[in-house]
Amino acid sequence: MHNLFFKRIGIHRLNANAPKGGSLRSSAVSFAFLCVLSILLFLPQPAWAAQTQPERTPLTLKLLQERLRTPTLREGNLTVDLQKMVIDLRPENASFRDAFYQLLRKELGAKPLGLDLSYALILGDFVGSDLGLRTPLYSQAIAPIFTATEQEELERLRFVCLQSLTMSTMGYAYPLPNSKDCRSLLGTQPIPSSEIAVFRDALTLVQTRFNGEVKFPNTFFLQSVDAQGATFLQPTNWTETRFGRSVSFTSANFRQQSNFQGSIFFEKANFKQTKFQEFADFQGSIFEKTANFNQVTFKQLAKFNSVQWQGNADFSDVRFGNQVQFTKANFNQFLLLTEATFEQAVSFREAQFNQSVNLQGANILNQADFSDAIFTPEACLSVRGLTFNSNQAKILGNPGEIGKMFCIPTLQGNQNVLRNLGQNFRQQQQVSDANELEYTKQRLRLIEFGHRLTATNINSATVANLINLGFSATQAEAIAQRRLIKPFRNSSELLSLADIDLEKYTQLSDRLIVGEALSIGEWLLQAWSWLALSVLLLLSGYGTNFWLVFGVGGLAIAYFGLLFWLVDRYRRLHPLPIIPTSYETISILVSFSVLEFFSLLAIFRNAEQPWLTLGCLLIIIVPVPMALLIRLYQQGRYHDLMDVSYFTEDGTFRQLRLLIGRLPVIPRNQTFRERYMPLQSDRHWNWLNYYDFSLNNLLKLGFNDIRLRDEHLPGIISALAWYQWCLGVIYIILVLWTLSRTIPGLNLLIYLK
Repeated sequence: MHNLFFKRIGIHRLNANAPKGGSLRSSAVSFAFLCVLSILLFLPQPAWAAQTQPERTPLTLKLLQERLRTPTLREGNLTVDLQKMVIDLRPENASFRDAFYQLLRKELGAKPLGLDLSYALILGDFVGSDLGLRTPLYSQAIAPIFTATEQEELERLRFVCLQSLTMSTMGYAYPLPNSKDCRSLLGTQPIPSSEIAVFRDALTLVQTRFNGEVKFPNTFFLQSVDAQGATFLQPTNWTETRFGRSVSFTSANFRQQSNFQGSIFFEKANFKQTKFQEFADFQGSIFEKTANFNQVTFKQLAKFNSVQWQGNADFSDVRFGNQVQFTKANFNQFLLLTEATFEQAVSFREAQFNQSVNLQGANILNQADFSDAIFTPEACLSVRGLTFNSNQAKILGNPGEIGKMFCIPTLQGNQNVLRNLGQNFRQQQQVSDANELEYTKQRLRLIEFGHRLTATNINSATVANLINLGFSATQAEAIAQRRLIKPFRNSSELLSLADIDLEKYTQLSDRLIVGEALSIGEWLLQAWSWLALSVLLLLSGYGTNFWLVFGVGGLAIAYFGLLFWLVDRYRRLHPLPIIPTSYETISILVSFSVLEFFSLLAIFRNAEQPWLTLGCLLIIIVPVPMALLIRLYQQGRYHDLMDVSYFTEDGTFRQLRLLIGRLPVIPRNQTFRERYMPLQSDRHWNWLNYYDFSLNNLLKLGFNDIRLRDEHLPGIISALAWYQWCLGVIYIILVLWTLSRTIPGLNLLIYLK
């Protein structure tokens, strides 16, 4: 026997006649190993191993009757204890199966009685709905059967039905769930097949293994359902099931199709770490409270079409191995998709979002479709840290709308996300959405510039500055001592100091910056970059909004046209008045008001911050011209040709012209003086020429080539024209840049010309 034992473990017995010396040590090691191995072989089996394969007792009718007569009291409720049983419900055991359902249905229906099948093995199909109390659901038949508390639960179902009916009549695309139940509850007459199976107490299925199909269709659980760690080897049917209390399928394993279509979860539904290895169907279901699908694995198609999520929907760390559909779903609270992975297409077509969708750290490998989705003003797509490769995947949405739905708090760490999203929409020819993302990127960049200019650098700030910022004297000293040893690399390193707590860090983190101290020159360059970027964002949306640029130009053209008319037609009151006629004055003022109205309308409809945009424009066009105008009227005008207009027009042509190289004053040459003739002040349409001159200066486009004369011209008027001309050079560049970014292919046409 000993020889056999040694052979099994692969070690031969020690030879007594073996030579001593070199082999003595190896012999001792072998003997010690044998002793340890013998001890391990005779130790009892560990507890964890026993739990993985629990010892189960076959359930007989006698044992079942005994358990029914002596229910167990758990948490104040009586429960039929069938834990760790082998329950054979296969067709070949039909007599036991029929008696099993009959006995349990009788006891569970007579009084509130829980059922515990934890760690049990169910052979054959398990028709759970046959264990509940069968009762008609129409309102007149409920009272004689159920207690007052149970009737309240049914009233909750009635309320959900009324909500669904109201939403359907208001035009929402959600189908009325549990149609038979709702018609029964809302009516007073019985409807065929309107009965339901009611479980009046808790159902416990912890670590239960079902080898056959599980059927709970049209069942109402008045108390909790706990199926943690349960294994379902065959399809499960929970169609139109109502869960009155919390339900838990944590770590459950659905190896075949699972059908929860039309179910109602009145309390929290917990599917954490559940595995759906085949098709999962939740279409038309209602989740009244939080739905937790955290760390769930969907290996095949998952359908959540027309689902109403009244509470938060948590799909964090979920892996969708196949397509997933949320078409026409209604998310009343937050949808959490953080760290979720979509290996195939995901559809949110016609879904409604009332709060933000958190896609932080999510991984989209295929296609995400948000076409025709409805976002309330509070809702957005938070894509911070989103993993998305535009060369392999796509995000779809309504053109001109989906680009506005993305919200990113900071530029740091999200530049790649914005670049990929912008490239995604450009590949789909959705230029407006790509431009919206570009605008978001530059707006975040502006915030970053401002933070660098105004935030306190903790590597260079004095102790007094740190105290003024909000740190205590002790904390400021700790920061100063720490940076002497090693400079801070990021602001979060402040938490490594014992004197600084999380509350103080959170309070001051937005006012801190880490890096090398800026010199005066570097600070001025940063300030110039901030100013230039601010102007581009306010006046053109960083080249992404043509109608905003159009509104800005229209306002400036009308304003300068009015100024030029004023300096040319209103010269003096005495000794001989030179003023315009009342008709001309009314015409210019009315036309100015109309142009300003439409320009302001374009600005306020297209600018994100219209008042700031208007203020920025007024700072550019008002101070200098007004200063020149005030000085002009202070000093008066005393020169020759007082009765002749300062403005001349090319009398040889009258046509629409593109005057890119035109200067505002004619050359000092007799030939040009003969060619350019003064404006005629006795014409009723003369006031249009001043707008034409302003249009020439700003947009380099006009109906006539109108310029200032070269002799007897006050320098202030010439300066006013040159000032607008210089602004026009900048403006035409802004217009062409904006057009090239907003109209596909126009940039190529510009290069070809």
